Amino acid sequence: MTEELIKLVKTNYNVEFKNTILLEQAFTHSSYVNEHRYLDLTDNERLEFLGDAVLELIISEYLYGTYTDLSEGKLTKMRAAIVCEDSLSKFAKECEFDKHVRLGKGEENSNGRKRPALLCDLFESFLGALYLDQGLEAVVKFVHQVIIPKIESGAFSHEMDHKTALQEILQRNGDVAITYTLVSEEGPAHEREFFVEVSVGDKVIGKGKGKSKKMAEQQAAAIAIKQLHK
Repeated sequence: MTEELIKLVKTNYNVEFKNTILLEQAFTHSSYVNEHRYLDLTDNERLEFLGDAVLELIISEYLYGTYTDLSEGKLTKMRAAIVCEDSLSKFAKECEFDKHVRLGKGEENSNGRKRPALLCDLFESFLGALYLDQGLEAVVKFVHQVIIPKIESGAFSHEMDHKTALQEILQRNGDVAITYTLVSEEGPAHEREFFVEVSVGDKVIGKGKGKSKKMAEQQAAAIAIKQLHK
C-alpha cells in the first residue's frame, strides 16, 4: 500500500513525505488497527483532528483575502460548504485516496471505503500528516491544487453568488454596465463546456468556463473579483 501511495502523491501532487510512517498512519483506519493489534499501529484519528484545524485556517484565510466585501456570516456559510463532510469526501475520491486507506475486514465488507464520513476523515488526516511532515506551506500548496480551483470554478456558487458580489463591488459609486458574453461552446452534447467573458464597457475583466452557461458566468465573475483585488 505505502509504495503505491507514495507514488500517487508524488506523481499527482509533487509531494514527497520525509517521514512515510506519517503518511501510512494517515491512511490507517481504527478498524484496521483493532484487527492488527500485534503490529503496534496507530490510527489516523489524531491526524484528522489536526488536519481539520489546518484546513479551516487555510480556507478561512483564502476566503477572507479573496472576498473582501462579504460579511462574516456569508464567509462562514461558504467555508462550511467547502469543508463539510460531503465536499471533503468527494475531494478524497478525486485524489484516489479511497483506494489506499487500510480498513478492517468488517469495515471493508460494510462498504466503509465509500462512506463519506470515513473519506472526509481520511482527507483531513492526510492534511494533518502533510502539515507535520512539511509545514503549513506544503498544505497550502496542496489545497490550492485540489480545493481552490473548485471554488473558483463555481462549484460552491449555491453558497456564493459571484455575479452579485462582482456587481456590488463595481457599482459602489453608481450604476455600471456589466455584460456576460458566451464566447464559445465545445465538446459533445453530453459533455458540453461553455466559455464566457464578463466585461465592463469594452474591457474584459474575467473569463470563465463551466458545464453550464451559469457556471461559466460564475467562474468569470469569480476571476474578475480576484483580478480586481490584486
